[in-house]
This record gives sequence, structure tokens and C-alpha cells, in this order.
Amino acid sequence: MRIGFFSDSYFPEIDGVTYTLKSWKERLEDRGHDVYIIYPDSEDYEPGENEIPVRSLPNPFYSGYNIPFPVFREKYPELDVVHCHSPATLGISGLRFARKNDLPAVYTHHTPIEEYFEQSIGSSFVSSFLEDLYVPLETYFLKKFDVLTASTSARRRDLDFRELPVGIDMNFFTHKNDEFFKDLGLERPIVGYSGRLSMEKNPMQLLEMSENFEGTVVIVGEGPLEDRIKEEKPDNIFTMNFIDREKLPEFYSSLDVFVTASTGDTLGLATLEANSCGTPVVAPDVFPFEETIGERSGRLYKKGDMDDFRDKIRTVMGKDLLTRESVKKYSLSTTIDRLEKIYEEKIQD
Repeated sequence: MRIGFFSDSYFPEIDGVTYTLKSWKERLEDRGHDVYIIYPDSEDYEPGENEIPVRSLPNPFYSGYNIPFPVFREKYPELDVVHCHSPATLGISGLRFARKNDLPAVYTHHTPIEEYFEQSIGSSFVSSFLEDLYVPLETYFLKKFDVLTASTSARRRDLDFRELPVGIDMNFFTHKNDEFFKDLGLERPIVGYSGRLSMEKNPMQLLEMSENFEGTVVIVGEGPLEDRIKEEKPDNIFTMNFIDREKLPEFYSSLDVFVTASTGDTLGLATLEANSCGTPVVAPDVFPFEETIGERSGRLYKKGDMDDFRDKIRTVMGKDLLTRESVKKYSLSTTIDRLEKIYEEKIQD
């Protein structure tokens, strides 16, 4: 099959969507398919094979991401199926291309974009108003696709989504040596977070939690709140920029507990990667963690309650949980099997 991924998010930015597209492309190509990725261009990223950049401008509302120009050209590769990964410019272009060429159109819901409004605008009143406008509009757009997929249930969308976890490469994310912090002189226990440092991820709550935590809190990532975190962090917080992906399994394996305060995830890929490496997770009792984290993989704390956050960390620390067993249903190989079937069904319709 010749498959076209249309996405408004891709390298050089580091996020869950970026790595999902990369891993899906690699696995599908290993099975003999041709996969093309149409994405916003960037001076900091050289396109690889079958990666097609589209002219874009920096996003003034969300630093690090680009907004592609509307695409009117039709010089895309010959495709058998279109798979869109965002509801913005390139998602719309992909749907338009599919309809014009009578191709099946698949959409994967990765990100609850309304969760980002308050960070971008700075007003909870205005962001709430825009959220009430946006969700129905996105729902109307998504109804135009032949198949909708999501890793977990998609909140506030009265639509029929087929479950399709983004997938964890469990051969890659497995327990490695626990010496990642060996030469850094950090006090044990060590709990850590890795991800984008932005408002919907609530990294400032990690600073609150650390104030009465006996040990070290490692915060790994980059984003709009990076400078503020470095300025306000207490002495027991250690910060790092994004870690090379090849080192992530060692990072996860070296933590006593992986922690997050995020309220803006659709699956929480990093939490599942940590579980796959044998590390328990503590996360707030909100979507999607209430669906993905259970007694075998970690604990949920009451959102915003820092005492409960610390208590849950202590609860799982040192316990022999079945973290890896708990995430098998999210394995990448299972995801690619399902994805192939979806494509084949729609092409045959």
C-alpha cells in the first residue's frame, strides 16, 4: 500500500505525535508498504526519504511549532489511503486530497487541542469560551472521515472511534542498566518526568511536590515553561534538556518512579514507556491515566493534592509491580496489525 500521513506536527519538534509517525512509518515500511509524511517545513530539520515538507511560518501562539500555508498544489505522491493526524491546515489538505481522488480517509485523534487554549491566550474565561466553540467545529470536521481512531476514548466527541493505541516498541523500551544518573551525584530516591514543559503538562506542580520530597526530582524536557522552572526550582530538582531517544530506556530504568502532573494527554506515551521499562508510574486521577494506569502499573493521586502525590510515590516505590505486563496491549506490533487491517478494509470498500 501507498500511505500518506498528513500532520501539522513533526520534527524537529519532539512530542508524542512526532515519534508515533516515525515509528509507524518505519514499521509499515518494514512490512513492504510505502509511507509518505507531509508536514510543515523547518530550517532545523532535513527531510528524509518520503518526507515532504510544506512551506510554513512559526506559530505565534505556541512556540516551537510551525503553521503550514494552505496547500493548493496536487503534486502529492500517488496514494492508496490518506491518514490525517491533525485538524489544522495539513489535516484539512489531506482530507481534501482524499475526497478529490476518491481515496479512503483515516483520522487519528492525538491531541485535545482545547487543552492548550488557556496557555496560548492567558485567560481562562476566553479559553473556556473558545473551547465551547472549537470542540463542535472539530467534531463536524472529523465526521467527514471514513474511519476515526484514538488511543483511548476521546473526551467530548460524540463520535465512533476505533481503539488504536499509538503503540510502544516493547523491544526497545525494556529494562536497561540503572546507571543513567551514576555520575551526577543525585540523592536517591530519584523520581522523574520527561516531556514537553508546557502549561497542560503542569510541570510547575512537580516543583510543588518536590518541596517536601526526600530525594531528587528530575525534570527532562523543553518548552515555554523551561526558563521559569529553572529559575524557581528548589535544590532537590535537577533539570535536563530532552534526552537522546536511544538513552530513554536507560533513563526510565534508572528512575525509582516516573511521575507526571499532566492533564493534557490522550494516552500518556511516556508513562507507558516507563512501565515497559519496569518503572512504576504516579499520575493524576484524570483522563487518560484513569484508563491506562492501574494497580499493576502504578497509582493515581488526587489531582492538585501534593500530599497525596507524595504518598502515592511512597506507596509504589520499591514494589515489584507487573508494569511491563500491564502495557502489552499497547505494543507497537499490535497497533500496526490493527492499522493494516483498517487500511485494507477501507481500500476494499
